[in-house]
Amino acid sequence: MNVHVDAAPKTTRIITYVVLGAIFLILLLIGLGTFRTVQRNQQAMGKAAELQAAYRTAGLPVPSTEQITGLLGTDGGRLCDDPVAFFHRTVTQYAATGAGNPGARPIITTDQFIEGTALAINVYCPEELAEFTSFVDDNYELRGK
Repeated sequence: MNVHVDAAPKTTRIITYVVLGAIFLILLLIGLGTFRTVQRNQQAMGKAAELQAAYRTAGLPVPSTEQITGLLGTDGGRLCDDPVAFFHRTVTQYAATGAGNPGARPIITTDQFIEGTALAINVYCPEELAEFTSFVDDNYELRGK
């Protein structure tokens, strides 16, 4: 009894191996990307929970985890790039009246806003806290002092 095996031509096998290899590589990259995203999300949620606990301890209003992770992520985002500039920009945008220089009003910043910013800096970029504290001490008079 003769068994006849119809072997696929060599080019068909090579094409099959290349296609399967490409599919495997794509699935590997998708899995790696998903793993990194999940890892970053867990880090961001951990830092957000730490910041929420600090806000609760200080008696400040506590933003949601989604708000914190969306704004600060895992590394503090723009807050940690330059905390003083971030704070100054936030204060001026918050207090903007739309008026020009003659109609501009003095900006009154609440102690809670300053304390909340300091807590966020302490959680996300503690190495920047001394510079921020020095800036606040030189430019703002806190009611608690």
